[in-house]
Amino acid sequence: MRLRTLSFSPLALVLCLGTAGNAFAGDDLPRHQLPSSPDGNLVVGLCDGETSVEVPGVKPGDPMTRDQAQRVADQLMGEWRRKHPGAEWTMAENAAPAEAVAQNDDEAAPAAPTPAAPQAQVQTYGAFTERDQAIWQASTEDLVAEGKRIFHDPNALGSTDAVSCDMCHPDAANTHPETYPKFQVQLGRVAMLRDMINWCIENPVRGKPFADDDHRLKALEAYIIAQRKGAALDYGKH
Repeated sequence: MRLRTLSFSPLALVLCLGTAGNAFAGDDLPRHQLPSSPDGNLVVGLCDGETSVEVPGVKPGDPMTRDQAQRVADQLMGEWRRKHPGAEWTMAENAAPAEAVAQNDDEAAPAAPTPAAPQAQVQTYGAFTERDQAIWQASTEDLVAEGKRIFHDPNALGSTDAVSCDMCHPDAANTHPETYPKFQVQLGRVAMLRDMINWCIENPVRGKPFADDDHRLKALEAYIIAQRKGAALDYGKH
């Protein structure tokens, strides 16, 4: 089956700080095992599960200076780009070339340790198939469908007055998710889309607001955003 290469945005690849055995938040998420530092130093890894670097003289839990952190990021991204020469990556116009990580400007860092092999369930960037894409798309559509169901179901919303979201917003009309964050007079502050979903649940729907990690809130967001597919982002617009 044909492999494809991802095109990334600057937010798509994040740094994961820690030592060997460090995991993403949440016990049900895939875990990346970072290599151990023989000297007990901080090891920083990319979320590809393969690229990491040891930071000499910095122990886990101790902060780096911003210059140190930038050098770490530069080295990690430089290594990632060498591994994936064909992948697109948007860099800032003034981005500095990758440097060796150092405790200070005069001290060269040793080569990064050989990273441990990622666990089988961790997907490596650039190595996914059309079947993977189909599974991911189906999962996304399932979440959108669940959001649509909740949007139209007062019981699923926890309504105490039989009002559901679609009664004021048929097919999620006039929700404009592409305009968030923006100031909302109902809240008296800048709000995210989920803040306004919860405001509506508390007020017209007369229910209890959903916690940020509630699957129902995520599903509602997914459905509302899906209904505005193709709309240009325009945060702050009223």
